Amino acid sequence: MNNILKLEIKNSEGTVLASDQGAHFVNLVYSSEYQKGDNITLSVTQKNSFLIIQFDSVLNPAFVYMKGDSYTYEIPFDEKRFSYDPKTFTGALHLLKARTARPEEIALYKNLALNDHDTHTNDACFPHAKANIETRGESVFAARNAINGNCENRSHGKWPYESWGINRDPEALLTLDFGREICTDKIVLVCRADFPHDNYWKQVELGFSDGTTQTLFLEKSDLPHEFKIFPKKTTFITLGKLIKDDTLDSPFPALTQIEVYGTEST
Repeated sequence: MNNILKLEIKNSEGTVLASDQGAHFVNLVYSSEYQKGDNITLSVTQKNSFLIIQFDSVLNPAFVYMKGDSYTYEIPFDEKRFSYDPKTFTGALHLLKARTARPEEIALYKNLALNDHDTHTNDACFPHAKANIETRGESVFAARNAINGNCENRSHGKWPYESWGINRDPEALLTLDFGREICTDKIVLVCRADFPHDNYWKQVELGFSDGTTQTLFLEKSDLPHEFKIFPKKTTFITLGKLIKDDTLDSPFPALTQIEVYGTEST
């Protein structure tokens, strides 16, 4: 049975500005500049499908699990653009892509946390990152930044230094929802390392959907922290109980990237 994929660009009033569709594969060319309120909608006839999507040539292609039958992505403007490469969604010629993932792409061992197309309102296109705290509600400190594939961590603020910021709150909790069950055996954490402005977490706790937890110990470093864990099936991972180093003066630990390596559980 064919999975019909449809890409649409709509304005703030819901008027369709451009549209194209195809069986398992669709490209959409849009020859105009985006305006505030414009959005992209991806629709599928088969829920619970694996796709490769790329809504802009500057964004990283994303392997995603479409749990719902449609996903609407609002084009970022003003402050929301600060966490993106300034070239993203600019100009008067755009190419959007979506296709069904191939069986070998689905089976591949890979970073299952990567999704440069995540947003705060995403409830259909996984993985999805959310947090109970984001510093001042600013886009450059949003949870989605921690799964966009950008590991540059030697400063903070606008792209390319966006991160997940916790507003100095040790009760901050990041939740990474996969939308289905996955199996992971390796976690990589890239902490923000804008020293001496930054601090770092010397200890964090991972939580899994079966209720188990695992404590990880980190060091002051701008290098990725790689942790091999016993293979774990889970539908989500939480990152919490964040304990910062108490020998540094800075109150600002933050996360640049989380990577979760593994495979589909079935």
